Amino acid sequence: MSATRQGVDAFALQLMVLLCGIWGLQQVGIKLAAPDMAPLLQVGLRSGIAAVLVALFMLWRRQPLALGDGTLRAGLLVGALFALEFFFVAEGLRHSSAAHIVVLLYTAPIFAALGLHWRVPSERLRRLQWLGIVLAFAGITLAFAGGLLGQHLSPGMLLGDLYGLLAGMSWGALTVSVRCSRLSEAPPAKTLLFQLVCGCLLLLPVAWLGGQTEAVRLTPLVWGNLLFQSVLVAFASYLVWFWLLRRYLASGLGVFSFMTPLFGVCFGVWFLGERIDALFIGGGLLVLFGISLVSADGWWRRLLS
Repeated sequence: MSATRQGVDAFALQLMVLLCGIWGLQQVGIKLAAPDMAPLLQVGLRSGIAAVLVALFMLWRRQPLALGDGTLRAGLLVGALFALEFFFVAEGLRHSSAAHIVVLLYTAPIFAALGLHWRVPSERLRRLQWLGIVLAFAGITLAFAGGLLGQHLSPGMLLGDLYGLLAGMSWGALTVSVRCSRLSEAPPAKTLLFQLVCGCLLLLPVAWLGGQTEAVRLTPLVWGNLLFQSVLVAFASYLVWFWLLRRYLASGLGVFSFMTPLFGVCFGVWFLGERIDALFIGGGLLVLFGISLVSADGWWRRLLS
């Protein structure tokens, strides 16, 4: 963990735009295929397929698969957090809209920044960042108020939104765990493999126990979505993400994650015909502004000065 991480440059920005577009489509794809295959089963299967791809990638690159380097305990922890994150995502998508879930999931940089503040001296929060955290939580409150005050109040949708927020908290805890353990300097593929294997081994039994492996129809949409989720999302995009985390400051990367909810909302409206109420839009914008203050406080301080 002694390597110095640099600020985000143009190359990292371009990669983040691409990743955010892929991640914004992720929840929409799961929701689209949900009538033919339960979201939790989709996530478990894609984790297993992607785990095989990552293992083959590591063998091709001659990267060690051994567990005697001290990463096993941290790997199991981040694997469990990964499984927890996508359990909440999958369950959230059963009750709420894909647009709501993607916005609430990407509160993760706020929770990661709070954790890193206490664990990593180089990433302690400044006053402007604390303001961003206050605004982000105000936005979360406003977003939930939209559901409570909405004309079409649905307890199930509110539960789904809560799952989305818990998914964001789980992802934030995962980021902190990676940064504060030996996985910080482990090959990104190995970190990803821990997560995918644990995700598959934990989520598939839960899907079976919950009766979500029944009534599966292997339509072209399901096959295409599994291919997209396994190869492009869970394999390629996550591998690139962990590669970025090893070379750039997590807080610097986090500022660009605000693009994912924007992509996600647009894709949800476009592909699923979802409608977003005004209070949720206002809350989501507050969250994104708060994230930008937390993750790009240096840029904001230069601008204000």
